[in-house]
Amino acid sequence: MRPASPDSSAELLHRAQQLAGFTLAELATELNQQLPADLQKDKGTVGQLLELALGASAGSKAEPDFPHLGVELKTIPVDRTGKPLESTYVCVAPMTGAALQRWEDSWVCRKLQHVLWVPVLAERGIPLADRMIGRAFLWQPSAEQRQLLRQDWEELMDLLALGGLAQIKGSHGKVLQLRPKGANSQALTRAIGADGEPVQALPRGFYLKTSFTSQILQQNS
Repeated sequence: MRPASPDSSAELLHRAQQLAGFTLAELATELNQQLPADLQKDKGTVGQLLELALGASAGSKAEPDFPHLGVELKTIPVDRTGKPLESTYVCVAPMTGAALQRWEDSWVCRKLQHVLWVPVLAERGIPLADRMIGRAFLWQPSAEQRQLLRQDWEELMDLLALGGLAQIKGSHGKVLQLRPKGANSQALTRAIGADGEPVQALPRGFYLKTSFTSQILQQNS
């Protein structure tokens, strides 16, 4: 049976911290779910399992995973020292109409207002079933972190709006980066070309850099 949504962020945090020490196989069994052998074709499996366990209700809507609490759930794979193993996906980037967006209204801003981070010990040598859930914590960006996120977002959105898609590299941004986000190279979307003309391009997603998430984890360890 799917757990009910928590009534408060305190209840959500308590529920998440109760999962610390469980392996993914144990959690999947508890929820009557089937774990794939690996994450090759099911990248979102771990996040979906935690969403189910914690009673998330947003699904794929453009709002935080727990809309009534304004809290987004982010699982983060870490090594034995607690360092993140990869950048953290935030959301899809708008490839057209970028010039009309304000930071305050952006999906990135809304999703990162209040985050429940759930670390998962996920070194490559550990089979998916044996990967262990760590101690969850709630995080809200500090004024300095918010400013860094905003600056990166505005710079990247300006490039998108002005047809500078080809100039955007993973090294752009101090804490936030823009990277291709598509199932395959045929999954194209509309974008703005160098001369302002409509073009077809790979979808892009916003990701938090590992240097930034590493800092967040250290501050909350």
